[in-house]
Amino acid sequence: MLYLVLVILTYLAWQVSRLPQFAAGTNLSYWLGVAGALMMLMLFTYPLRKHFRIFHRWGKVKWWFLVHMTLGVMGPVLILVHSTFKIGSMNAGVALISMLIVAGSGVVGRFIRVRVHRGLHGERTTMRELQARAGMDKKEARSRLSFAPEAEALMQAFEQRELQADPSAMNSLRQVCVLPVQKWMTYNECAKALREPLERIGRHRSWDAKDIAERERLALKLVRRYLDGVVRIAQFSAYERVFALWHVAHVPFVYLLVASTLVHIIAVHAY
Repeated sequence: MLYLVLVILTYLAWQVSRLPQFAAGTNLSYWLGVAGALMMLMLFTYPLRKHFRIFHRWGKVKWWFLVHMTLGVMGPVLILVHSTFKIGSMNAGVALISMLIVAGSGVVGRFIRVRVHRGLHGERTTMRELQARAGMDKKEARSRLSFAPEAEALMQAFEQRELQADPSAMNSLRQVCVLPVQKWMTYNECAKALREPLERIGRHRSWDAKDIAERERLALKLVRRYLDGVVRIAQFSAYERVFALWHVAHVPFVYLLVASTLVHIIAVHAY
C-alpha cells in the first residue's frame, strides 16, 4: 500500500505542476518550496529523538518514525510541484536530484528495516512456534502434515538447505532476490503433494468437496507460514548487511541535500 500511495502522489504532483497557478516564479510555487524545505528540515528531529537522551521522553520512537516517514513523503511531493519536474540551475538540479535519492533511499531503507527490526532472535522464536504448532518440532512424535509425507519432506528439505547455506556474498544476494521465488516453487510442489492424500482421506471418511477444500486451505496456510518463516530467517543476515551499506550510502546524500538546498535558497533570494 505504501508503494501504491507513493506512485499515486507522484502522479498527482505531476498533474498539479502542469497547472498555470503552480508555474515557476509564482507565489504559490514559492511557498510550496518553502513548505517542502521545512518538512525536509524537520526530518532531522527523528535522529535527534533516537540519539540524544534529552529527547528520549518525548514520545515513543515508533510515532516519531511514522512522522519521519510522512514528512519524508510529503516534503518531496511539494518540492516536485515547486520544481514542476524540471531541473533549472545547477544548484537547484543538485538539490532536486539529492532529494530524490534521499527520498528513494528512505523508501528502500523502510523496506529493509521491516525485515531486520524484529531481530534474528525474534524470527527464530516465531519459527520455533510454527514448528511446534505444526508438530514438526523434534520433540513431537507426529506432525499435522504426516498424512502427506512428500509435502513434509519438501518443507524440511527447504528449511535445511536454506538455514544451513553458505553465508557468502553471492548466496546472500540469491537469498534476497531469488529465494522468494524458490519458496513459491516449493509451495506449489507442496500443494500438489497435499492434494492427492487429502482426496484419498476424504473418500475414506466420506467428506464432501467443501470439507476437502477447507482442510486443503488450512494445510496450505500452514505450509505457507512455515516457508515464510524459513525465508525470513535465511534472509535476515543478508538484509542486515544491506542495511549497514544503506546507511553508508544514505547519509552523504543527506548532507549534499542540505548544502545544495542552502545554496539554492541563497541564490533565489540574492538574484
